[in-house]
Amino acid sequence: MSPQQHSPWTGRRQLLIAGGALGLGAATAPLLTAPAQATSEGPSCTRVTDLGPGIEQFALMSALQVGDTVYIGSRNLEPTRVIAFHLPTRTVVSQTVLGTGHSIQALAVDPTGRYLYAGILTKGDEGKPNLFRWDLATPEKSAVGVGRTEDRDIRDLAVAPDGTVYAVGGIPGKAPALWMYDPATGKVTKLGIPDPKATLARAVAATDTKVFFGAGSVLAGGDGASKASLYAYDRATGTFADVTPPEMEKDPSLRDLAVVGHRLVVSTSGSTEPAKLAVMDLADPSSYTVTTTTGKVVKNLTAHGDTVYFATDTGLHSYATTTGVIAPVAFDGDLGEVWGLDHADGTLTVVSGYGFVGEIDLATGRSVVTDLGQAGAPVVPQTTMGIAADHRYAYVGGNNGIARHDLRTGQVVNLRAPGEAKDAEVLNGVLYTGQYSSQGMWTYDPAKGGQPHQLADFPSEQNRPLDVCHDPVNELLLVGVQSDTEGGGSLWTYAPRTGRKAAYVNPVDGTQLVRAVATRDGVAYLGGDNPTARGPRGTLVAFDPVAGRELWRLDLPASLTTGTAALAVRGRHLYGLTRKGGFFVVDLTIRRVVHTADHRAVCPGFAAMVTSRGVVYGVSDTTLFRFDPKTFAVSTVVAEINGAWYSGPHVNADHRGRLYTMRGHHLVRVEDGPVI
Repeated sequence: MSPQQHSPWTGRRQLLIAGGALGLGAATAPLLTAPAQATSEGPSCTRVTDLGPGIEQFALMSALQVGDTVYIGSRNLEPTRVIAFHLPTRTVVSQTVLGTGHSIQALAVDPTGRYLYAGILTKGDEGKPNLFRWDLATPEKSAVGVGRTEDRDIRDLAVAPDGTVYAVGGIPGKAPALWMYDPATGKVTKLGIPDPKATLARAVAATDTKVFFGAGSVLAGGDGASKASLYAYDRATGTFADVTPPEMEKDPSLRDLAVVGHRLVVSTSGSTEPAKLAVMDLADPSSYTVTTTTGKVVKNLTAHGDTVYFATDTGLHSYATTTGVIAPVAFDGDLGEVWGLDHADGTLTVVSGYGFVGEIDLATGRSVVTDLGQAGAPVVPQTTMGIAADHRYAYVGGNNGIARHDLRTGQVVNLRAPGEAKDAEVLNGVLYTGQYSSQGMWTYDPAKGGQPHQLADFPSEQNRPLDVCHDPVNELLLVGVQSDTEGGGSLWTYAPRTGRKAAYVNPVDGTQLVRAVATRDGVAYLGGDNPTARGPRGTLVAFDPVAGRELWRLDLPASLTTGTAALAVRGRHLYGLTRKGGFFVVDLTIRRVVHTADHRAVCPGFAAMVTSRGVVYGVSDTTLFRFDPKTFAVSTVVAEINGAWYSGPHVNADHRGRLYTMRGHHLVRVEDGPVI
């Protein structure tokens, strides 16, 4: 298996031209100049160079072995699909397209092994089924939608011995419920909300008599949200009982459940403490043992005899239920983020987010690794994350990978990095990323080769880096961060020259995360955002990143009703956008907002900003735009750019001032300037 995957698109670049006037659509002619603008800079010409798909891979988010075949659910690919990887031949032998949603996190099989159920994740409730069934006896026939839960996302599925299907998941702003699908009637039933303060349920298991519901707040934590909770639902009486082991209650969420004989195996996601693993008596849930692991998460539970196998962020482990001993399972290489683990006939089959299937012979320790793309899985463009560029390379983040685009040759190479590169910068040819979840900062030097590696870790509860920028005065990288589990956020600082690092927790307040960071003259400007319904939002904080102290703060005008989405500095002015297209400019010399505007027409939601060649640019889900340095008026650079983003738009610039962002699934370079 090669760690590098080359894009089928190589060397082909299409030059596109787009007008610079507000509202002007993308042009189709080979060359087009914009209408003359009444500015001192004169008419402008915007050149857009298509650099090909941002990142292509078979990204995955779930896997389940049924007999001699592993079924694998896609992640952030269009359309969503499940592929069948045949272990004896190590090839993909069939697939089915679901079509709705963006990812498949939940897979379960009925007791006969004939029907595979899949649950999807989606950005918005499309009013379509989110529960599908694939008849494995006729894999050439597509999976069919069999039901829809009112919770938008299905995070886990379980099938009871009688074939009844149970689903859990969630939708932002609502507590998650337990759902039941009856194959005999085709009806989906809501069975209740056992934990009204939970924000997400990610684990479910079922027996003849009970259903176990695992929830918590691994997303949208803080503000009174509950932490790890485990409930037993009595199928006969329709009642819930709280059976959460007290030792697990400090962790943010139940992560996984598995019925193993007469026992229930329970695991958590950790935050301020390491993740836990418990083994519980099904007949008497008060009888259990709990073991603290060294991982940040314990998931993908499977068992053989008295041994439970599981994955953490650091690899595979075994747990002996007779002795309570945890031991690593040897694997020659990096597994990255594990999304599937099953045991059969002395072999562990592990499915990695890096896009491969590993088969580990437990008796000999030998492993066989098969790259799914080479085995026949569809390698297609994925929705993207962070972007960074210099004169030689542009980088595009995806799930468990970063695509490196050679700007000279057009060659694209996929690098491995666990989780998601939410944002990135290139300094002196070296890539630096903020890596989700709880991965800290990673780095890659193309001059040295190899793969990206972790540069610095930070408190694991500060898990979601959002914005990376460089402070040239203090020679620091600044990273704005959100804590999904505890609420609030932090500012990370890292000095590439010395390796010195720091994490300043809740520099805005206990509720607001740090959505955006900008810098001027050695001062960091932090943009606060509040994902909850209560409390202040959109607070700006001027912060000394060396001393680690606040200098001053400013609350945005009441007319700007949502938190900060992006910040950029030009001269004495701090530009900002809110999450609903509100625009503001702060004069940093007088510490006052001097301009506001409503730009929802070009920026309806999240945004990113960058300063390039003396002009501040912004990008939304729909449009690339610029601000006039004198009047702050907005004008469109590329209309209907419609980048295929997973977690919000990004734009970055190289040292020549050329912009890099996404048009659809393609990376584009934008050169914006006057016509010569």
